[in-house]
Amino acid sequence: MNPLSRTLFEKAKKIIPGGVNSPVRAFGAVQATPIFIREAQGSRVIDVDGNEYVDYVMSWGPMMLGHSHPVVTEAIRQAAGRGASYGAPTELEVEMAEILIDAIPSLQMVRMVSSGTEAVMSAVRLARGYTGRNKIIKFAGCYHGHADSLLVKAGSGVATLGIPGSPGIPAALAELTITLPFNDIEAVEAAVELHRDDLACVIIEPVAGNMGVVSPKPGFLEKLRDVTEKHGVLLIFDEVITGFRLTYGGYQNLIHIEPDLTCLGKIIGGGLPVGAFGGKREIMERLAPIGPVYQAGTLSGNPVAMAAGLTTLQILRDNRDAYEMLDRRTFHICDEILALFAQKGLPVKINRAGSMFTIFFTPEEVFDFASAGRSDTEGYARYFRGMLANGISLAPSQFEAAFLSFAHTPEDMEKTLAACAQTLKAL
Repeated sequence: MNPLSRTLFEKAKKIIPGGVNSPVRAFGAVQATPIFIREAQGSRVIDVDGNEYVDYVMSWGPMMLGHSHPVVTEAIRQAAGRGASYGAPTELEVEMAEILIDAIPSLQMVRMVSSGTEAVMSAVRLARGYTGRNKIIKFAGCYHGHADSLLVKAGSGVATLGIPGSPGIPAALAELTITLPFNDIEAVEAAVELHRDDLACVIIEPVAGNMGVVSPKPGFLEKLRDVTEKHGVLLIFDEVITGFRLTYGGYQNLIHIEPDLTCLGKIIGGGLPVGAFGGKREIMERLAPIGPVYQAGTLSGNPVAMAAGLTTLQILRDNRDAYEMLDRRTFHICDEILALFAQKGLPVKINRAGSMFTIFFTPEEVFDFASAGRSDTEGYARYFRGMLANGISLAPSQFEAAFLSFAHTPEDMEKTLAACAQTLKAL
């Protein structure tokens, strides 16, 4: 079915570690050979063998408008025609900062970078520089990129591969990272009380998307904000996934909690490499060149990426009422998929937040990394392979999210449900 993909993968393995440039793409967790993509349009991707799939990976979340949106594509074309990179300020950077600050109330200043990992790494450094403290708190299963301080008990590909951390991280650095269970406010209160004199920040995905989708329990984030404020600890929301995914702006807009710093990425780049971090003016002004905390990047604010991201955000801003439609559509497909599993007698839980969801192969509620980890990964792998054979591209890991976009149609939903029914017959 995929002879050219197999040939390319074998070739790639000889010259690229594992044959891929990001580990989860290797399809090892689902015992399959990765498909190599040739092109994408709207809600569909086409592999090098000519097979077409309804795509729920959506480049791991960024393609909110769908692949190859014509207006975004034209903005990229025009920007590239003016030059790919200048290493100098542009008007587009100012416009991007303005639209982000207008969309997310907690942002008073913002700096552009080139990836979500870079945004988080920089925000943590800034928090340490601002507070003069060294330790950080993160939550098990939350993935904040591959910076050294944040790979301890991380989600995403680390969870997929079953790696507890990573060689190459000095023990002394890892000791500065305190990892707590997601949704456990008592553990937070105890850890903050114990380490408050040297605790710079608490970082969290407000809705986890990298151990699969896990939402905060009612009151958890509110109490987290209270306890960090009480002890002068900075609160960082990693909204690389949730930024502009669940509403126009951040998830923080929906829950009316303002963190001290926010990290963004994915959707704000319109599919191109981008990241951003921002927050309170008094904190952001500690950054060089006006402050002592150094951060820099040759391609930060890249004009082509700025054009793609700014155009994407403008379209989302002008169609913000459509989020409700997408939320309903995602609820509907999750409800229908759950019914199909129930008919088959297979116990699964579907966690959903807006237009992102995860089918956990477990009868238990999933509310943290430990409960997610009790899922039947072999069962998910079989389901993944069946869905792929029936023309549906899902994340090649139990511990990732599926994403809908504004390009997904009712016909896509029907095809997906038919593929699900066909797949479950064979399980």
